[in-house]
Amino acid sequence: MSKRIFLTIVLVVLAAVMVAPTLAQEPVTINWFVGLGGGTSDQQLEAQAQVVEDFNASHPDINLVLSVAPTFETAIDTLSTLIAAGTPPDVIGPVGVGGSNRYEWLDLAPLMEAAAYDLSGFDPALVDLYATNNGGYSGIPFGVFPSVLYYNRGLFDEAGLNYPPQEFGAPYVMPDGSEVAWNYDTLAEIAKILTVDGNGADATSADFDPDNIVQFGLNFQFARIRLMWSDLQPETTFYDADSNTVTVPESWTQATEWLQERIWTDHSVPSTSYAVSEAIGAGSDNVFNAGKVGMAVAPLWYTCCIGDSVGNFEWDMAVVPASFDGEQHVALDADTFRIPVGSAHPEEAFVVLQYLLNEAVPVLAPAYGAFPARAEYQQPWIETNSARYDWDVNWQVAVDSLGYANPSAAHHESNLPNWSQVYDREFALQTELFGDSGADLDVAAAIEAFQTDVQTIVETTSN
Repeated sequence: MSKRIFLTIVLVVLAAVMVAPTLAQEPVTINWFVGLGGGTSDQQLEAQAQVVEDFNASHPDINLVLSVAPTFETAIDTLSTLIAAGTPPDVIGPVGVGGSNRYEWLDLAPLMEAAAYDLSGFDPALVDLYATNNGGYSGIPFGVFPSVLYYNRGLFDEAGLNYPPQEFGAPYVMPDGSEVAWNYDTLAEIAKILTVDGNGADATSADFDPDNIVQFGLNFQFARIRLMWSDLQPETTFYDADSNTVTVPESWTQATEWLQERIWTDHSVPSTSYAVSEAIGAGSDNVFNAGKVGMAVAPLWYTCCIGDSVGNFEWDMAVVPASFDGEQHVALDADTFRIPVGSAHPEEAFVVLQYLLNEAVPVLAPAYGAFPARAEYQQPWIETNSARYDWDVNWQVAVDSLGYANPSAAHHESNLPNWSQVYDREFALQTELFGDSGADLDVAAAIEAFQTDVQTIVETTSN
């Protein structure tokens, strides 16, 4: 071998050795898809762009790229196309439980184990929200919104009623000083006292006029019926995936009867006609915000929607009553980020996920209006809302409620085949119950028809 050839070979080898590290250091691109559940407002876009910039500056081996669908419908279409092509995004969110039901998500348990991911910053009940049947996790908590009982202080004072309990397990003190269990039976009695007609008679009076109600006692604000069922009694047996069988629990029939009695016998919960009236709902169905309802069961995100209270009335929050089984259960809405099945780079996607769930929380949570699942990040949310509603709201109620959150199997948006069509059928039942003919609804027959229809929907989808 000539000296020239030998030197040429050496140079080629050296060049290869020098180039190899450069090639190895090419950053992996991770696509973060936004649009399934928020993230599209100007403030949110700015916050997300800041997170991308900060992440890329601190992670030279990963190039995080943000993709935003301008509307929910566009997001659905785009994701369906990408998934069908085998090129899904790597991280998707924020997205709620219901919004995630159209897709398959990567089990995070192996990635969590490999990274020795620390879950101690979360209440265990919140972690259980994302537990899967096979012992894995489809997500990790980010933003959480427990159901609480909002109440109008002024209306309670006017009626001579004590405020509802703000601690789990505490009794309610009736006007005569007696203590009773804080459950939905007690709630129903208080709601009647808070329901008043145009002549000043409340719903406990024989003179009460249900055709001239000017103030209601209770509302399940903005709730779909499955959320109301889960407030009254969460269940895990609605859908059995192994047998592909739908079974409406008996407690949900009982809950529907309970609601019917409140709407049409006690008249303490507004029907749809009352809720959307100018006199009660101010032309919308946001009746608690209008100051015409004494109590409203609603998730924590409802703080976004009661701005009209400022300067008009003071509200506070109490713990939700015990459910039919006598136990404390809290329905909870939640948003997080997920990794879809089929991500080309799951390990790097999990690095991004960890960042979004920790370092990025102070930037993203205020933009999303999210109450952080991590306790260490909750105080700024409390301070912001305390400044907006500056009459000493007891935010600890929301914090304490997290520990009673319903697990994934009992969630009011838990998945079953063709979930969106089932969702529509739920709303049809709710429309019957709250509509003008709801007093005449045969609840048992309506529930039986609902179960039959949902079973058909599920079977049609699974074939």
